[in-house]
Amino acid sequence: MKKIAFVAVCTLLAGPALAQSVGEKTGINSVLGISPTTPDFVKQAAISDLFEIESSKLAVQKAEGPVKDFASQMVTDHTKTSTELKSAVANDPKTPIPAAMDEAHQERITKLSGLNGAEFTEEYVDMQVDAHQNAVSLFERYAKGGDSESLKSWAGKTLPSLQHHLEMVKALDK
Repeated sequence: MKKIAFVAVCTLLAGPALAQSVGEKTGINSVLGISPTTPDFVKQAAISDLFEIESSKLAVQKAEGPVKDFASQMVTDHTKTSTELKSAVANDPKTPIPAAMDEAHQERITKLSGLNGAEFTEEYVDMQVDAHQNAVSLFERYAKGGDSESLKSWAGKTLPSLQHHLEMVKALDK
């Protein structure tokens, strides 16, 4: 038991030193409020946009009423932020933009694809709440402490829109 506690404490203390990809991947950086590295920020922001766009395209087809309207706006808004992100890092070979979602996000899309009706709507809205909470955290942390001034500025400029999306989807979740 002491060994497990020791490992846990060491992991937490090492978190800031290991704040690279491992920290973002495990969520440690978010819990500790640590800013992601520029490559991590770009990767996570791009994957988030890809997920938002693909899941929302499904919702435009499968949902109705306000959820369909929300999904349509997500496709438009996240396509715009994807384009802006690509422009912001176009001249920086150290920050490649992933062309596809990671496995976890792709699994969520696969799950949504198999649902219909109220089940689809409930799962889509739940996923959107989670996705926007994560995006708001990512953008807040990078805007406060990122290491690229132009991306920090863009993250700060984009953050209010993400916060508004979160408010909108929380209202749908009621």
